[in-house]
Amino acid sequence: MQAITISIVEDLEEVREGLKNYLNLAQEFRVMDTFSNAEDAAVFLPELRPDIVIMDISLPGMTGIECIKKVKKNCPGTQFMMFTVYENDEKVFEALKAGASGYLLKKTDLPHIAAALKELHRGGSPMSANIARKLVDSLQKEEVLPNSESLTQRENEILHLLSHGLLYKEIAEKLFISVGTVSQHVHNIYEKLHVQNRTEAINKIRGKE
Repeated sequence: MQAITISIVEDLEEVREGLKNYLNLAQEFRVMDTFSNAEDAAVFLPELRPDIVIMDISLPGMTGIECIKKVKKNCPGTQFMMFTVYENDEKVFEALKAGASGYLLKKTDLPHIAAALKELHRGGSPMSANIARKLVDSLQKEEVLPNSESLTQRENEILHLLSHGLLYKEIAEKLFISVGTVSQHVHNIYEKLHVQNRTEAINKIRGKE
């Protein structure tokens, strides 16, 4: 069986060398090279093209996420496993958006890291359990107005009143503006939300599409 080739980008020497030595003990893996910073990794990874890069996020200088963005297009067959202490949603989503396919916390024990690397190589997306839970929780949160951020305060007010069934004339009276002004605001709302009518607009801001 051909070994899974690995590169490690990690600034802490004891972590980097410990991981390298552990993986090289197994026949399934071959660590091609290690890097203490993202700048060197960005230069050599496109030449090495390992199967998997174990990438720390917090590195001196360029971050691990920035490194992935820089090299991914030149490493089409390489998969990236984030290996970090960061558990916050922002870092998780930023890493996945950059092109990472897995996300492990540094407190993960070595046998589980090895298992996760094999899973990643087989096409999976291994993540530490609490990271996976964060993703699930985030996807399940329903934002009240997910598509209304581009609207002005007045447009949001009018959309809110539309959702309660008010007519243009009633909205105009309530906001002390003309019916024509209400009509123009509604036209702008429809354009920004890419909808054709009141029902579509209301459904969209409630996340029903």
